[in-house]
Amino acid sequence: MTDDPPVHPPTAGPRRTSALRAVLAARASRWTDLAQLLPQAGRPLVAAAALLNVLLGLLPLAFIVLVGYVLYLVPQVAASPGADGGSGQAGWSDLLTALGLAVGVFVVQQVLAPFQAGVTEVIARRVDEHCIDRLMTAALHDAPLDALQQPEALDLLAEARAAFARQARPPGDAAAALLSLLARYVQLVGAVVLVGIVVSPLAGIVIGATALAIRFGVRGTLGKFADMWDSLAGSRRKVFYLRDLATGSRAAKEIRLLGLLPWVRARLRSDTMAAYEPAWAGSRKLQFWPMIGLSGVGLVGGAVVLVLVADAAASGRLNLFELGVALQAVLIPMRFGVYFPEADVQTQFGLHSYHALRTFERQIASARPVRSAAPVPVRRPEQGIRFEGVRFRYSDDTPWVLDGLDLELGAGQSTAIVGLNGAGKTTLVKLLARLYEPTEGRILVDGVDLRELDTQDWQRQLALIFQDYVRYELSAAENIGLGAPALLDDREAIEAAARKAGALDVLSGLPQGLDTTLSRRYPGGRDLSGGQWQRVALARALLAIRGGSSVLVLDEPTAQLDVRAEAEFFDRFLATTENITSVVISHRFSTVRHADRIAVIEHGRVIECGDHVELVALGGRYADLFELQAQRFRDTAAVGAVPGPHAAPQGEPDPAADAAEPVPAAQKENAS
Repeated sequence: MTDDPPVHPPTAGPRRTSALRAVLAARASRWTDLAQLLPQAGRPLVAAAALLNVLLGLLPLAFIVLVGYVLYLVPQVAASPGADGGSGQAGWSDLLTALGLAVGVFVVQQVLAPFQAGVTEVIARRVDEHCIDRLMTAALHDAPLDALQQPEALDLLAEARAAFARQARPPGDAAAALLSLLARYVQLVGAVVLVGIVVSPLAGIVIGATALAIRFGVRGTLGKFADMWDSLAGSRRKVFYLRDLATGSRAAKEIRLLGLLPWVRARLRSDTMAAYEPAWAGSRKLQFWPMIGLSGVGLVGGAVVLVLVADAAASGRLNLFELGVALQAVLIPMRFGVYFPEADVQTQFGLHSYHALRTFERQIASARPVRSAAPVPVRRPEQGIRFEGVRFRYSDDTPWVLDGLDLELGAGQSTAIVGLNGAGKTTLVKLLARLYEPTEGRILVDGVDLRELDTQDWQRQLALIFQDYVRYELSAAENIGLGAPALLDDREAIEAAARKAGALDVLSGLPQGLDTTLSRRYPGGRDLSGGQWQRVALARALLAIRGGSSVLVLDEPTAQLDVRAEAEFFDRFLATTENITSVVISHRFSTVRHADRIAVIEHGRVIECGDHVELVALGGRYADLFELQAQRFRDTAAVGAVPGPHAAPQGEPDPAADAAEPVPAAQKENAS
């Protein structure tokens, strides 16, 4: 029986070598990324900035040489004959020339230094402009809506946005700082060369290796801290949210009325400490002992070089000029290993936000559906839009929002979609707009699968206003004009859209008419009531129709209008959208009864479809809900209540009885 050969554990040497290679590769990748960003600022400007930084790196070396020469000439001039002697005059002339050149070099350096800061700022802002454009394209154009709801993507997006909100270093600062490092490294190389020539090659090698070793260690520690900082992105996003909540006006009314300030203050403090205490502890752990070790390296390396300088001077191998140059040149590498305020944080953390942007772009690209063929040209629907067996849910662990929905939207017809809250009405609109893709089934436009159409071209065919439409803090004309950007300067078209939506009289009465900013946060600005804002949103959709859209989709378009205004709007709406494929989402049954077709959705399916007369005669779900809403108004009228915004005139059913019966939680529509 023989013993097996002993198994030795792997040595630490290969692991350390592999780790060193990984660190070097990461740093090389960082500098490559920065170099690729710089051309976005303009090649001529970058070339001029590089030349300026090289010059700023060489000027201190020239100053060192000239000062050393001045020190060399002073004893000679002092020992020379008087002013009448020729050699004395020549010595004074050389001394004054060298001193004048030294002063001139110093002055040029001081004059050029502000230009370095100015050029760096211009480069940084141009690079940031490029990156912001990429971020806007990725988030507002390329990203599927479901991808923007993933926590990982939101963390990356928050990291990238924080840089451009100046809550962190932006990529432009990192790219511009690369040029600032150029001046530092030119100084280092020049100083090492001077020490090697004046003292000895060995002294030059030792002082250069010492500077690079300390520099490598300092940046390595900073890189480890950056990795730890990255792991806290989710915590910082919570802090940013609470900070905005605590210092903004969005929640000011509720915080004041509910007395939430003590809670907000305590929560902001606790979450801030939870986000930053791990960073502080990690920073102490990463920097304390490594900094002691690096200080020791600097002490040993500097001492060795100074001993070599002293030995050369003592043995007579250095004259006063060479000794002056050597002592000054040694100080540059000794200072090189320290933290660079103009470059280190910028290149480390500015690039961090750029990497967040690139990772976000890659995630978005992988989440986008792959198109197997060239997109089919988009045109105005001539036959209609059909939902066939459409099923959809927002994630694999959530209930089905749409479950086998079949629906036809006739071209040139008005279709009303009604149902209780959570039935899937808004989700249906999101699928129609291709903000999401059906989990199962398909949507056909004139027989062509919607997924085969170009997304942008199809979305331009839609004049769509969601119930949570955006209230832009812009002028009234711009709030309407954004419905069709090509008509932003067409005041006649904007006024016509406002008139059709019943908003023109209100907007014309503002201090500056349609040019009034719709926000009290600006001088001369005014805010509108909920119903007035809704008319502005409707005008935006109607302008989009004039701008070329062919499918009008309104999601709860009159929820904040009183019932008479709502009835008036629908009469005007049906008259002005003739031959337009229109879809109106509502849970009010009375005000949509003049639509060509009405579809009732429940549990993610169309359970009834027809016009108002047919559905009432059918005696099904539509008839029950219609009667339920009417009965609620009769009961209200019987006790003498004054109809509010959601009440109907006598003899009309109340259009706001969506809460007439409870909706099971499982039916509630996720994120709609």
